[in-house]
Amino acid sequence: MTLAPSRDSVLPDRITNAGLRSFLGGVGTVDEVMIHRRVAELATRSIKKDSKRSALISAVQMMDLTTLEGSDTPGKVRQLAAKAIRPVPVDPTIPSTAAVCVYPNLVPTAVEEVTGTGVKVASVSTYFPSGQMSTSEKVAEVDHVVALGADEVDMVIDRGAFLRGDYLAVFDEIRRIKDACGDLHLKVILETGELASYDDVRRASMLAMAAGGDFIKTSTGKIAPAATREVTLVMLKAIADFADATGVQVGMKPAGGIRNAKDAIRYLVILNETLGTAWMSPDWFRFGASSLLNDVLMQIRWIDTGRYQDPNYFSEA
Repeated sequence: MTLAPSRDSVLPDRITNAGLRSFLGGVGTVDEVMIHRRVAELATRSIKKDSKRSALISAVQMMDLTTLEGSDTPGKVRQLAAKAIRPVPVDPTIPSTAAVCVYPNLVPTAVEEVTGTGVKVASVSTYFPSGQMSTSEKVAEVDHVVALGADEVDMVIDRGAFLRGDYLAVFDEIRRIKDACGDLHLKVILETGELASYDDVRRASMLAMAAGGDFIKTSTGKIAPAATREVTLVMLKAIADFADATGVQVGMKPAGGIRNAKDAIRYLVILNETLGTAWMSPDWFRFGASSLLNDVLMQIRWIDTGRYQDPNYFSEA
């Protein structure tokens, strides 16, 4: 597929709330029964040992290693960055993670630690996790994050505006944030745990992609439920339909609640079966995770040696 920046091709000539309502009304509804059935079916897929190891290595490479706590410190971020660069210090065959994800004030520390390693710095922004500030204040925060040297920005949408049907406000805010990002990748967090239905998840996905999001992301990790395989499948199907309609490839990031290797592999199976190999890359798929990495590393160790490593062998950060 040749992918070109033609997002506007799916939008009305004049961007109004009525026009966006009509656009979103035409994106189709979600068959909830089929979504659950498909997720259950894919969960039964067996994977051979060699393929499993390859999938686990891919999961490491696709990880945004994340710390988003009020207790975060520069020292904790330095430890996180070191683990992202070399997940197992004594085994250089284990690749780096895709990125570290931190709050804006800790971006300079992360940038200092990962410069020259290929690991990117992602920063949450737009007054994460609630997003309860004016658009101008959100744009100013993104400007600040860009100036600090982040490579990627994870923004939250205004869920209140979306749920009351003010689609223009959501669309305009994403566009303004994307303009502030420039060439930086923008991940748009839908916070699906606050959306009312799979239909809302599909509509929010389409709106975020049409407005300029480079990735769509399930959750902040601060609201339950966070990522689920069912919601992820709905979003992946929206990505497929958007690519078919526009020729634009958009990435996906499930985040929150993905804690073990078995779950990670199940997500990768859904990704491959829904979007195919073109999306099986850190450029187009990420896991937002803080505790997933150690379990994945333990499973790789078991495949390689037939023994589980003591969890204390791996650092916490």
